[in-house]
Amino acid sequence: MSSAISPLAPKSFPDMPAIAGVRLGTAAAGIRYKNRTDVLLMLLDKGTTVAGVFTTSKCPSAPVEWCRAKLKGKSARALVVNSGNANAFTGKTGKQSTSLTADTAAKAVGCKTGEVFLASTGVIGEPLDARKFNGVLGALATEATPERWLEAAKAIMTTDTFPKVATATVKLGKASVIINGMAKGAGMIAPDMATMLSFVFTDAPIAAPVLQALLKGGVEDTFNAVTIDGDTSTSDTLLAFATGAAATKGAPKISRASDPRLKAFIKAFNGVLADLAEQVARDGEGARKLVEIIVEGATTKKSARRIAMSIANSPLVKTAIAGEDANWGRVVMAVGKAGEPANRDKLSISFNGIRVASKGARDPSYDEAEVSAAMKNEKVQIKVALGLGKGRDRVLTCDLTKEYVAINGDYRS
Repeated sequence: MSSAISPLAPKSFPDMPAIAGVRLGTAAAGIRYKNRTDVLLMLLDKGTTVAGVFTTSKCPSAPVEWCRAKLKGKSARALVVNSGNANAFTGKTGKQSTSLTADTAAKAVGCKTGEVFLASTGVIGEPLDARKFNGVLGALATEATPERWLEAAKAIMTTDTFPKVATATVKLGKASVIINGMAKGAGMIAPDMATMLSFVFTDAPIAAPVLQALLKGGVEDTFNAVTIDGDTSTSDTLLAFATGAAATKGAPKISRASDPRLKAFIKAFNGVLADLAEQVARDGEGARKLVEIIVEGATTKKSARRIAMSIANSPLVKTAIAGEDANWGRVVMAVGKAGEPANRDKLSISFNGIRVASKGARDPSYDEAEVSAAMKNEKVQIKVALGLGKGRDRVLTCDLTKEYVAINGDYRS
């Protein structure tokens, strides 16, 4: 965990309301460091449904494999998250650790092991001693309360410099329902189906298949549209839980993803995902600039996404932004290498609304001083217009600074 808070961090945190059917507890179990809060236990009432999306890495962590298997049960009673150790690339020992952790949590909560979901974050390749959860989870099950959302978000941090939380309240039928979310992530971020660790909770009565559909659709333009360094984690996990408690307030039970009563809920749900995803970009390791990349005029949205990601993951583009240099030549390079349809002589590029290149050359009105001043902003927008079609997409990233190298050079030290 870095000691210096990102200059892009939120100036304040939202008040996170309690969600009926959810209780939280945190503790220091000494997973990797002494006297650091590193375990989170979330207790969920009976009837809670669950959905999840995970990394597409071919070398997934043991907790990812555990959760994938347990999703088939469609119900959840507990979530255990630890920081300090990813329990990834740990072979049979890793599988044994997940089983032992789930058994310990199930006994503490009073549920089946298949209703326990797990997530781990931290160093890859080191065995996780699940015996450290003995006693800790039992105490947390007794002490857990409906508050402590910010504490929970802090417990799952690694190189994050601030906790990431978001909330929304929305009407479902005639009842108000709550959506709370938290996330962690600052490095090894290049999503594919999910990003980092993130957990979303609601008291809405939503069936597991519907929740799964909402989650899968919601990540595409939120978490999947963020990249820090182009490296997809072994542990990426996004889980959503619906306690259904709002049914007592008159919220209708939702069993179809096409239910028209879901319209406002979906917008709010995706809004929470988008908020958390942007916070991840703002906390990119060593970041000093939030970078928004918009590609329009592509042949398809998919093509626009690939070009935008090519720009966002370019070390040359990212270091130029760190140096507050509107080096549009590097953007041209990133567009050209993406392997997607592009026409040099139709291309135009803008930095923070100032067009710097058009029709295959530097823009006639280009003013170095004007652009340099704009690059000093905390947020930098790069817009690329391809002039080929109606495909459009947007991704978020950050600059690449010396601090990124320092953080990752010392990570295991």
